[in-house]
Amino acid sequence: MVGRYSNMPELFPTHKVAKPALPRDLKVAEKAPELGVDAFLDNNRNTGLLILHGDTILAERYQYDRRPGNRFESASMAKTVLGMLVGFAVAENKLSLDDRADKYVPALRSHPYGEVTIRNLLTMSSGMQFHEAAEGKDAEAAVMARLSIGQQSAGGAATVLPFAKRERPQGERFNYSSGDSQVLGLALRGAIGKPIADYLSEKIWQPMGAELDAAWLIDKGGYEVTFCCLSATLRDWGRFGLLLANYGALDGKQIIPEGWVKAAITPSAPHLQVGRATRHNGYGYQTWITSAREPRFAALGIWGQAIYVAPLQKVVIVHTAIHTSMRDLDARGRQFRFQDDVLAKLSN
Repeated sequence: MVGRYSNMPELFPTHKVAKPALPRDLKVAEKAPELGVDAFLDNNRNTGLLILHGDTILAERYQYDRRPGNRFESASMAKTVLGMLVGFAVAENKLSLDDRADKYVPALRSHPYGEVTIRNLLTMSSGMQFHEAAEGKDAEAAVMARLSIGQQSAGGAATVLPFAKRERPQGERFNYSSGDSQVLGLALRGAIGKPIADYLSEKIWQPMGAELDAAWLIDKGGYEVTFCCLSATLRDWGRFGLLLANYGALDGKQIIPEGWVKAAITPSAPHLQVGRATRHNGYGYQTWITSAREPRFAALGIWGQAIYVAPLQKVVIVHTAIHTSMRDLDARGRQFRFQDDVLAKLSN
């Protein structure tokens, strides 16, 4: 798993997310405060850990023989990237939140997923049956992985056609669903008329000054697998988090529309509020909202991938990991507590 999750572009077909000619350098603290990094790493299966305070690296560590040049698999952290890209398409009037998905994905015109609005896909409120955490080869998430990553379908809309059962009206309830993200990605691809990897390079990867090309896995039809599967270096994940911590701005230039970032980290309906979407968290636009008291949010993926963002403190913490199970709640809890400890130590 360590090898797989740090070498996905060598194992599967991908589209390149091109870096700029020159990266934007990150500073390195000459003397970083004691943040408990060693104690955390001794007890957690991290392949990488990065802590940024503003654009300064306070800690950067690797385990299991990983290196800064490794490109680490995002798992569902890619959903937050997807959510930000949708914001560009909306700003360019290529996409509307109240449009149905089938406006951009004609192959879904006779499918219940085609009726779902872009807004409800963004917020995991489609009302479609999709069991994310269910175990077994017949669970929806496992089936979609085979149809997309495993290239066991023609790709594109074929990766979601089996998921045709509606449980409730759309817009009423949060249900974390990679199916929603996959359909959202298909709609985005239809709206922009180009590979999503190219759009990411143009809109975010090059403007933020990434140091290496990223890679996005594709299905058999050449469509990016948008519920997951974006590989990038630890530092470039940190650069993305820093961009969000500054509400889309970098060096005085607005890269991601500020209003979109703020909307993406704010519950847009009661069922999305912290403690309502899930016991501990809320949900925005493909982004977890982790505090009801102040702006804090996260991009999270199975096996322990995470970007924690605290905009008020301008702190970004990136974890790449291989936990003992896909959804190790104890290990995830330790990540949240580590974030709280880091913020408390920096505030003192």
